[in-house]
Amino acid sequence: MVKLDQQTSEEYTRLIIQAIDAHNQEKFRELFLELHPTDQIDIFNNFHESQRTLVYEYLTPEEFAEIFQGMELNQQKDIVKELDQEYIAETLTNMYADDLASFLGELEDQEAQDIIDHLDTEDMQEIQELMTYKPDTAGAIMTTEYVSLFTTDTVDKVMEYLREHEPDAETIYYLYVVNELNQLVGVLSLRDLIFSKLNQRIEDIMGTRVVSVNVETDQEEVARIIRKYDFIAIPVVKEDGRLVGIVTVDDVMDVIEEEIAEDFGEITATKGSVDANITSLQAAKLRAPWILMLMFLGLITAGIIGQFEATIEKAVVLAGFMPMIMGSAGNTGTQALAVMVRSIAIGEVNRAGLRQLIQREFGTGVILGAICGVTLLVIIPIVYGNLIVAFIVAFSLFCTLSVATIVGAIIPLFIERFNIDPAVASGPFITTFNDIIGLMIYFTIATSLLQYIQ
Repeated sequence: MVKLDQQTSEEYTRLIIQAIDAHNQEKFRELFLELHPTDQIDIFNNFHESQRTLVYEYLTPEEFAEIFQGMELNQQKDIVKELDQEYIAETLTNMYADDLASFLGELEDQEAQDIIDHLDTEDMQEIQELMTYKPDTAGAIMTTEYVSLFTTDTVDKVMEYLREHEPDAETIYYLYVVNELNQLVGVLSLRDLIFSKLNQRIEDIMGTRVVSVNVETDQEEVARIIRKYDFIAIPVVKEDGRLVGIVTVDDVMDVIEEEIAEDFGEITATKGSVDANITSLQAAKLRAPWILMLMFLGLITAGIIGQFEATIEKAVVLAGFMPMIMGSAGNTGTQALAVMVRSIAIGEVNRAGLRQLIQREFGTGVILGAICGVTLLVIIPIVYGNLIVAFIVAFSLFCTLSVATIVGAIIPLFIERFNIDPAVASGPFITTFNDIIGLMIYFTIATSLLQYIQ
């Protein structure tokens, strides 16, 4: 199997397109099928409709399934419209069960049912069962293609089975051992199997301390467990211990990407609108609630400034430092928010470490405030010739940054207590909230020292 770099990809694409345009099926198959499926998808994306029609003719449904299951959902929906029902059914039948269930789950009910009706009974039952699990759980992302053994099997019997049947499993690096009730009782790596004596029983060489997850386990927790133990796959069981599937590391990578995109959308107040495929109107609808909420919070900021109008009138120079106070508070709070959300997401936050993490963020704010404050105490007297103004701004910034880090660290923890994604404490929300706090601190200090400003 060939893996392409940028230069060879362009050359391969040119040769493959030439083969298609010349209707040279043999040459096309020779060039195309030796590529990795990921490179096949990249080249396939360069074909126009008439060329894709020839691809469907030149490739068997089984071969095309490797390409189809690696495509993005929107592209899969478009491609399905170009295929006849028989080709679609055979293609989908050759996909891994979890990939097929994910695809069908994103279709309209009638569209999904039309496809399911063309699948054979065994496949249909398996797919429909996968689709019954709650979204974002281990059951929803697991695959049912795995290798299971019985404790009474011998090594030679298992080796013979693997050679003869070539099981259609996503991974056979791990072999899962079950009892007569199909309950998970052990696990065996392919390496241990190969290096064991042929007459040994599986129960004598298997590991019995099996790490597994329940079908209802949240997909983020599944990802954390696989990351923690460096697994390639993890078994999924029901409440009674029956083995029903496995979650593989490639599925976990998709979960991580999905969760990162979701958290990024939450933190930037663009949830749901980061997809480049949606229209401007759709993006505006998704962002509008956040923008409106932040706009109303901005009115609070304006109200605070209005309350201290007399202070600003007596010392107009103070108004020039407002953007700096607000910007510094917002930036510092967002940094603390990012640290805390990450710690929560990867499971680093626990009761023992929580207090230490908050103390660290507060200490960071104090140090940053001190550095900025000292800097301003030097610069402002030189530029504005007023030591009292320098003290007001420097001390205000010191207090603001100290408080802003605490706000940025505590709000996501408070939100998580209510079982809400802590990322909803978005950057713009924290920024606006810290703007209000920063202005309150700034003008309170300035008002108390106003009589000393010349």
